[in-house]
Amino acid sequence: MLAKRIIPCLDIKDGQTVKGTNFVNLRQAGDPVELARAYSEQGADELVFLDITASFEGRKTFAELVKRIAANISIPFTVGGGIHELSDVDRLLSAGADKISINSSAIKHPQLIDEIAKNFGSQVCVLAVDAKQTENGWKCYLNGGRVETDKELFSWTREAQDRGAGEVLFTSMDHDGVKTGYANEALAHLASELKIPIIASGGAGNMEHFYDAFVQGKADAALAASVFHFGEIKIPELKSYLCGKGINVR
Repeated sequence: MLAKRIIPCLDIKDGQTVKGTNFVNLRQAGDPVELARAYSEQGADELVFLDITASFEGRKTFAELVKRIAANISIPFTVGGGIHELSDVDRLLSAGADKISINSSAIKHPQLIDEIAKNFGSQVCVLAVDAKQTENGWKCYLNGGRVETDKELFSWTREAQDRGAGEVLFTSMDHDGVKTGYANEALAHLASELKIPIIASGGAGNMEHFYDAFVQGKADAALAASVFHFGEIKIPELKSYLCGKGINVR
């Protein structure tokens, strides 16, 4: 069994790390470069950087900030937000990103997934999905959770996999920042449908939630933000807890 990954996430707005609940009520969480360096030193397996208002504000992700973070870490680094075309991918990879996460642009132009996979390799393309359970099943949302689309979670992620996405980062909007655990049922369903790795996002409140995401949710990686940013969970302690529960962590 592949080792499970622990991934802190930096949600960036106006150059600062922020964290909210259900995608709103954002509060400051610190300097992104300092946080990134600390996570790299603490043994995080990867780092995700999401410029959360880039798509909504119609602008590009800060390549300068990506460069500064990349210079301070020694772990794989995924960057998302405001990526619309291959030149954006090229720019961010040149700035030090290892993978690119696309969400809104993939829903609007699914062929972007094919293009990234063809030009840079599937391992570079992470499909991020912000989804919410509705009366009509799990629906995917655009622009940082602001706009509901007609895309359904399971069919959309299958299509993305077929187009060449190398990984799926699934955030349950109802669980985001609430700290009551991940959307394990939906995660397990994704795991049974897809062959590519799935990163669980939204809902981590304690160490047990990570364990549940791996065991019940069958996730390959678990991503969290506020519990790490505000020191509620320390990565070395989390890894030793999971190890003690028989989870193979890096």
